[in-house]
Amino acid sequence: MDQVLAVEVAGLHIPDAGPVFFAALAVHVLAGGAAVVSGALAATAAKRPGRHPRAGTVYLYAISAVFGTASVLAALRWRQDWHLFVIACVACGLAWFGRSARRRGRGGWMAWHGGAMAGSYAALFTGFYVDNGPQLPLWDRLPHLTYWLLPAAVALPLTWRALRRNGAMAGGSVGDRQEIAEERLDS
Repeated sequence: MDQVLAVEVAGLHIPDAGPVFFAALAVHVLAGGAAVVSGALAATAAKRPGRHPRAGTVYLYAISAVFGTASVLAALRWRQDWHLFVIACVACGLAWFGRSARRRGRGGWMAWHGGAMAGSYAALFTGFYVDNGPQLPLWDRLPHLTYWLLPAAVALPLTWRALRRNGAMAGGSVGDRQEIAEERLDS
């Protein structure tokens, strides 16, 4: 008798690892979607009270849920998924570090906060592409190393530009730094 090792859902091959795996995977996918949307909202929002911290808080809890469910998924299939667990640890750890940097507000906090949150977001996409890239149209034609490197290659210049524009790094405009200092006094 042949044993079913994978189930196909929306064109993706999902390992058949039992009902706990499927339940954790369902929550994982929902949390990942929430993290993608809230992370994009936080990144594109003005860096002041309002949308940015609200979306950032949603991102923090969504990426924590991604980490929690990735832990369950990896525990059930450790040999196949240990590397995804490591990526989830990095993504969640960077998000909490970014939040901590903002809360402490010590010198250079904006660069630490922005860099950590951007790194967390890039790690989120890295995990997605490493796991799903070989099954995605067009992505399936790329070398496997691309799944590991492309999210960081896209994130680095965008993060550098955003940090400079917001005055978090040397070379940012004086007007930007003054505006941010005034916002900090208001909050």
